[in-house]
Amino acid sequence: MQVVPNLIQTIQNAFHTIADDESMPPVNVLEASACWLYYGIAREAISFEEAGLNTTDDDELKGMLKDAIDLCKSHSNQLEQFMKAEGISLPPVSASKPITDPKDIPLGVKLTDDEISNGLALKILAMSTNASTGASQSVRTDVGAMWVQFLNESLAFGMTLKTKMRKRGWAKIPPAYTPPGS
Repeated sequence: MQVVPNLIQTIQNAFHTIADDESMPPVNVLEASACWLYYGIAREAISFEEAGLNTTDDDELKGMLKDAIDLCKSHSNQLEQFMKAEGISLPPVSASKPITDPKDIPLGVKLTDDEISNGLALKILAMSTNASTGASQSVRTDVGAMWVQFLNESLAFGMTLKTKMRKRGWAKIPPAYTPPGS
């Protein structure tokens, strides 16, 4: 598992070396769009994660949600600073959720721990996918390095989340593939 962070760090170092050697062109429309989309995904994920904290009584799931909130806040704060510096407008996002007691949520509305963990996995998957796309479409090396950082952190969190979900029986695993004629 240590190979992936080392590989990502090597890529980031290469981006920074290249960035040191060239002047920064203005952000292009694809880079601005990727920032706008990822920022919106990360901020909306925080809203979902806060709702999950208000819904679950499971301490392990609460820990995962708190870690996810920290990850999403870190990425969105870094992006917000970058976007403001580059003149990119911020998308509208949901407001923070007030803290509530899980016992106060009616059963017909309350998400199960399985639903919360799988929703969280989908949010992290969306972040990873968009960070990968942003990295592949970036012209500016500093923007590309930012996406590689986000991808690395999202993948690391996703691997931990997947392990915990499988341990708890929350992961949705497709059936084994059986080739025709076997």
